[in-house]
Amino acid sequence: MAKDQFGKIIVYSSIFEQVRQILNEMRRIIKPLLVMFLLISWQITDCYAQEALKPRPSPLEMVTMKYEDIYMKVTYGRPHKRGRQIFGDLLPYGKVWRTGANEATEVTITQSVKIGGNLLKAGTYTLFTIPHEDHWTIIFNSELGQWGAYNYNQKFDVLRLDVPSANTDQVYEPFTIAFEQKAQSAELVMMWDQTKIIIPIDFM
Repeated sequence: MAKDQFGKIIVYSSIFEQVRQILNEMRRIIKPLLVMFLLISWQITDCYAQEALKPRPSPLEMVTMKYEDIYMKVTYGRPHKRGRQIFGDLLPYGKVWRTGANEATEVTITQSVKIGGNLLKAGTYTLFTIPHEDHWTIIFNSELGQWGAYNYNQKFDVLRLDVPSANTDQVYEPFTIAFEQKAQSAELVMMWDQTKIIIPIDFM
């Protein structure tokens, strides 16, 4: 009986030794694989982090204006000239433009105003434009969240008007949108390269 038990102990010891050797071998194999996996994961995470922090060539810009209870905000991508011929070349005359870069420009108005004498109700609109040699067509469109003007649909136009364009002596390197506020009115001004347009706004 004692011999049988002793024999079992030897067998179990042998099995345990084999298991220990297998586990040690697995650790030897898995350890470098785990280190490699962690290194790859770190490199991928670092790559995505750098991409996320990389600034846009055409940064997002926002301009605002407030008159009494009326608040207006324009959000747009701001491209730069960078030695290029802009109007009539990079931006062909007669084609719908996103009025900036990347996402189409959007305008938010908290109360109704008049744009060039035309009523524009409170809301958020996509601001498209069509540059021509001597004037621009200004378009307030109700379809939001657009990238570029690729999916522009005229049936969603809320307001269209034409404003004259002027040549300037100054060269505007970045496309610039600004408000110029007066007593009971304001102007939404757009400038790029040597072109400037003014959109009149009347408060109600």
